[in-house]
Amino acid sequence: MKDRSWLRWKQKPGNTGERQGPGMTAQSPPDRPVRARRQVSLLTETALLAASITVTGAVKLPGLLPGTEFQLSAPLAVAICAVFGFSQYILAGMISSIAGLILGTQNLLNVGIALVFRLSAGSLLAVFSTAWPVVTIAGPVGSTVARLSLSLILEQATLPLVIAALPGMVYTALTAWPLTLLLRRVLNQARRVTDYVIQR
Repeated sequence: MKDRSWLRWKQKPGNTGERQGPGMTAQSPPDRPVRARRQVSLLTETALLAASITVTGAVKLPGLLPGTEFQLSAPLAVAICAVFGFSQYILAGMISSIAGLILGTQNLLNVGIALVFRLSAGSLLAVFSTAWPVVTIAGPVGSTVARLSLSLILEQATLPLVIAALPGMVYTALTAWPLTLLLRRVLNQARRVTDYVIQR
């Protein structure tokens, strides 16, 4: 009489029909589309964040020297880092910078200063959490560090560059936290909808 134990094992729910070696577990086929959908969701989020940074970064407050303009994307950038995390924020920022170079809305100096700002503000949020006091000061701190690096590149006095950026720093400090709350609400609602769709 033939042994049909393997056939019964294959017909159990969750088995893929493949024999598993020692230390291996059977993986349910639905896990693969779930991971794929989450990866697509992550790529979509990053693309939308990069587009948002690019559009708001095209609007600038004039500066004393070419390349010293203050981008109005600063508070949005801080909020994105606080909600989506440092790595996704940096990735979206790099995509935005490349798009800005292609579109001609940014030059290499703008991209360099923006990178310094992102690393400074993002590191502050990554190290000291995303509580509202940290979110509020992250933008001004990042702008100050960016202006210090800019003064070294242009060989100009630091104080005038920092003073010129004060209106933008105040604007960033006042709007970063409300934008963070708004993005958190949007993200939570979007992910609830995504999880519902995936479960179905």
